[in-house]
Amino acid sequence: MKKALSIALVAALAGGSMMAQAYEKGDFILRVGATMVDPDSDSSGINLPGVPTLHTEVDDDTQLGLIPVYMVTESVGLELLAATPFEHDITLQGKGVNLNAGSTKHLPPTLSLQWYPRAGKNGWQPYVGMGVNYTIFFDEKTDQQLNDTLEAIIGSDPKSTDLNLDNSFGLAFQAGMDIPLGKHWGINAAVWYLDIDTNGKVSTDVANVNFKTNIDPFVYNLGIAYRF
Repeated sequence: MKKALSIALVAALAGGSMMAQAYEKGDFILRVGATMVDPDSDSSGINLPGVPTLHTEVDDDTQLGLIPVYMVTESVGLELLAATPFEHDITLQGKGVNLNAGSTKHLPPTLSLQWYPRAGKNGWQPYVGMGVNYTIFFDEKTDQQLNDTLEAIIGSDPKSTDLNLDNSFGLAFQAGMDIPLGKHWGINAAVWYLDIDTNGKVSTDVANVNFKTNIDPFVYNLGIAYRF
C-alpha cells in the first residue's frame, strides 16, 4: 500500500498536463478505495505476576474507504473519512513473550478541513488538511492464549474474561492528491495521521488489568475519485 501510494504521487506530478477543469465552489467529490490503517502503537507497561513487563502491539488492516468531499470554496474542502469496520489483532509483547491478547473492531470517522493550493488551476489537485477524529471501538474479544496464561498465573480457570477499549477523540492531519483522468473521474492518493489514544481493561472474575494504548496510526488510501 505504501509503495503503491508513492508511485501514485509520482504519477500525479507527471500527470499535471491532464487538463481537467479546476474544482469550483459547490462541487461534490466522492473518493472510494483501499484504505489501510497502520498503527504505530505504544502502551503503558502491563504487569502480570511472573511475567516480564508487557506492552501492546496492534496489527494493520485494510478496508473499503468511502470519502465524500464538499468544496466550500474553490480552495477549501470539507471531507469525511469513513470506511467499513477495521479489525485488529492485539498482542502483548515483552522480553521473550509474544502473547495473543485479543482483537477489536473500530470505525474512525474523521472530519477535516482541506486547503487546495492550486485553486482555480486545471489539472492535478494536491491538498493538505487538518481535522478531528472520533474512533469507536466495538466487538472486543480476548484470545484463548490470554485466557490460558491468566489461568496459569492465578491457578484457576477464570469464569469470564472481557476486553474493553474506550472510544477516542483526537486531532487528524492529512495530505493527498487527485489525479484527473477526465471531467469526472480521477485517481486519489492520500495519507492521514490520527491521534488515537485509548484506555483498555481486561476484566476477569478474579482481577482486572488496566492499560493505556497510543495507537496513533498512519492511514493510507489509494483509489478512484468521482466529481459530481
